[in-house]
Amino acid sequence: MSKGINKRSINFRYNIATIFTYIIGVVLIIQLFNLQIVHGSEYREQSNTRLTRESTLEAARGEILDRSGNVLVTSNQKFNLELYKSKIDVNTLNDTILRIINVLEKYNIKYIDSFPIKIEPFEFTISDDSLKNWKKNNDIDDSFTAEQAFYKFKDKYKIENEDISEIRKIIAIRYAIVKEGYSSTKSLTIAKDIPREAVAEFSENGDEFPGINIVVQPVRQYKEGTLASHVLGYAAKISDSEYQTRKDKYSQNDIIGKTGIEYIFEDYLRGKKGTKQIDMAVDGTITAEVIDKEAVAGSNVILTIDSKLQKITEEALKSNVEKIRNGGFGKSYDAKGGSCVVMNVKTGEVLAMASYPDYNPQSFADGISNEEWKNYSENKAYPLLNKTIQSAYEPGSIFKMITAIAGLESGNITLTERMNDTGVYEKYGAAWKCWYYTDYHRGHGYLNVIGAIEKSCNFFFYETADRMGIDVLDKYAKYFGLGVKTQIELPGEAMGTLASKDYVASINRTWNPGDTINAAIGQGYNKFTPLQMTKYISMIANGGNDVDVSIIKSIQNPDGTEVSRSEINKFVNEKLGVKDDGQSEDITLNPSYVNAVKEGMKSVTSGESGTAATRFANFDISVGGKTGSAEAGKDENNNDLVNAWFAAFAPYEEPEIAVVVMVENGGHGNYTAEAVRNIMAEYFGMNTQNITEDMRAISYNESMR
Repeated sequence: MSKGINKRSINFRYNIATIFTYIIGVVLIIQLFNLQIVHGSEYREQSNTRLTRESTLEAARGEILDRSGNVLVTSNQKFNLELYKSKIDVNTLNDTILRIINVLEKYNIKYIDSFPIKIEPFEFTISDDSLKNWKKNNDIDDSFTAEQAFYKFKDKYKIENEDISEIRKIIAIRYAIVKEGYSSTKSLTIAKDIPREAVAEFSENGDEFPGINIVVQPVRQYKEGTLASHVLGYAAKISDSEYQTRKDKYSQNDIIGKTGIEYIFEDYLRGKKGTKQIDMAVDGTITAEVIDKEAVAGSNVILTIDSKLQKITEEALKSNVEKIRNGGFGKSYDAKGGSCVVMNVKTGEVLAMASYPDYNPQSFADGISNEEWKNYSENKAYPLLNKTIQSAYEPGSIFKMITAIAGLESGNITLTERMNDTGVYEKYGAAWKCWYYTDYHRGHGYLNVIGAIEKSCNFFFYETADRMGIDVLDKYAKYFGLGVKTQIELPGEAMGTLASKDYVASINRTWNPGDTINAAIGQGYNKFTPLQMTKYISMIANGGNDVDVSIIKSIQNPDGTEVSRSEINKFVNEKLGVKDDGQSEDITLNPSYVNAVKEGMKSVTSGESGTAATRFANFDISVGGKTGSAEAGKDENNNDLVNAWFAAFAPYEEPEIAVVVMVENGGHGNYTAEAVRNIMAEYFGMNTQNITEDMRAISYNESMR
């Protein structure tokens, strides 16, 4: 009995399902008939009166800030006016163009105009050499005057206006349309960087301007002008060669980091674009806008530099170079430029980095003119070069502290040993003179290592290096970071050259004992960057401990999170192609030897015979320093070139910062000490003390090396 009931129940449910399916099918057929037959023409008409296109939402580029959060580089909004092709007649197009230009001219906005005919009077603006081809390409009779050609275009574009000024405006845009091309999905940019007042007028009267579209474009702004230009670098429109290798991420009109921080951290700064769907009627009127994907701003990069200290550093460096050039220290030198680095001696953070002369990164972001580019590229002082990391120089006497430490650590000299500087060091059939002998025709007499640093005695360091040999000297020079890159997060860092047997072998020469003697005082093959020298001075100041040089404090993502230090380091190493360079063996320095060297450096700024004592007279902070005057060849007139260095740290008792200044052909290291003093006064919150005329009037003979 139950089985029969179940069978009838199953058959009933099956019949109901069949009937239901049949009904749905009939409904679908009726609906399809309704869409395609009954209302087909209506829907086809609607589809033909609507256009849909996808528009890109540009991402704001991340900001670059100093260590205190002051914004150095940001992105502002720029509005560009675009025109799309729409289904309007020629007369409406011409009238629309004229209305657009009238608004643009109302706000003194430049618009696209490459039409090569001027009016009032009529004349061609194209060169005679190109005019014939232009006429041929535009179907203009070769015998036509400028006026005849003008009216040929008027007829060609069916312009009914009679005012020649209005005709000329319409032709300019119609000519650009033909030349550049446009469609319902490809726009023609008519004007760039239009003010908000013009944007409002176009938006409020959209029906009068069919086919137009206002595009928001982020624009890079360097808020402090030339400040830290070599650190920040600049971003500019992507080049064709860059675009060809980055088509998956960039469009042809994107900006991209070219140098400095902008280049290194491009992947973090650039952000991610969004997309927007725009519905338009065929007459160009926008009917709807829908954002498919929001744009995401780039990450912010926070530097270790202090913008206020950076400004003072740049001003001090510039003033120092110009003062040397103008004979402000008693004798003029043709100082070309210079550089300066201020570093935290405990952390290796760069607090200021200046290279002189500098440049304006905004010029590149806006599109640099040919004249300005020529001024930069042909300037023999190389304003586009970051001399703190991209140029290597003979360090001269500021290298002597390494020779002293190497000699002490290797046991070739002691803290109590006194050498008799006779003025001339004779060995290996040659003679090397101490600078003191050259100026005064006598030697310094008996000096220990502290006195040798204070008086910058060449003789003492000649003998020290000769005793221990170049291999020992190289070992300690490498430990202090000389001849190897600091791996700072900037492009183009030079390795420099450490005088060594390996180096001379690489240039097919043979090392000889005289090379060791020259290397002892920072000459010969030795060439290092100012940044390397600042790291080395920082290590002396902190007791001989290594520091990791850095100019990046942190990177903040748009969501507020921070990028880890390990990720930053990995990213930078990959960007710069950094590999393990086997910099040096781990060395533990004897504190008494480092302290002796530091004591000698303190005597340089405070001792009776200190080579920079006059520059730090009455200075409230105790300073350890060292002058350096390094021979750098001859100029075009066969005059000696001498690069001037001053390297220092302060306070002497509890060191916080190291400052190194180098001026190309600055004459004497004593001169550059003034810039270091002014920078330290700013850092320690002191009122910069004016140096008296008596201090300035140091004769050539008193300018000790």
